[in-house]
Amino acid sequence: MDAFGEEIWLIDGGSVMSYGFEYPTRSAIFRLSDGSLVVWSPVGLTEAIRTGVATLGTVAYLIAPNTLHHLAIADWSAAFPDAAIWAPRALASKRPDLTFAGFLDNGAPASWGGELDYHIVPHKITTEAVFFHRPSKTVLFTDLIQQFPPGFHKGWQGIVARLDLMTGDRPNVPRKFRLGFGSKPKARALVKPILDWPADKVVMAHGAPVTSNGQAQLRQTFDWLF
Repeated sequence: MDAFGEEIWLIDGGSVMSYGFEYPTRSAIFRLSDGSLVVWSPVGLTEAIRTGVATLGTVAYLIAPNTLHHLAIADWSAAFPDAAIWAPRALASKRPDLTFAGFLDNGAPASWGGELDYHIVPHKITTEAVFFHRPSKTVLFTDLIQQFPPGFHKGWQGIVARLDLMTGDRPNVPRKFRLGFGSKPKARALVKPILDWPADKVVMAHGAPVTSNGQAQLRQTFDWLF
């Protein structure tokens, strides 16, 4: 685990395969003012990760931020059975094996106390909850923006990744996600609340974290909309 700011830690997990593409995984841990922990986008659970997380506090919440980042939730729930699972409502039909405490379209637990905000971005590919951690001024994305390093994908996957804007010199919204919004006016309305957050940092599940000038970086990332 790497400390990333005030009461936030990042964990890089193993890779997963999706439609022939390799995707690295990343999780974030938030410690709330009451000392409890929120785990965002849980990565594959190992004994080392379980032990390390336990040193920070008691895991109270497990968050699947979209309908794609849920593969490790069951393992974390088994390891931390008192943790409440929150996710976009659309995940419920996909994971009937999970018991959800709440859905990310209907407010947030009172214990989050304004420390964690989120904004739902419905999309044809996946419904994503983009989070903002106020103490560290960090915005967190799962799939909506990405930045793979050059050469991460090889062969035809590398060609597709480059054309899809998955790689580049800055975080970007892949072309498939741009098309999935349906229209620019709709996309602008969905993205505006995110751009208004006073962000200093940006975390992506698939890309190197942005450690400063986060709001300016996000405005540049979404400049194609404006």
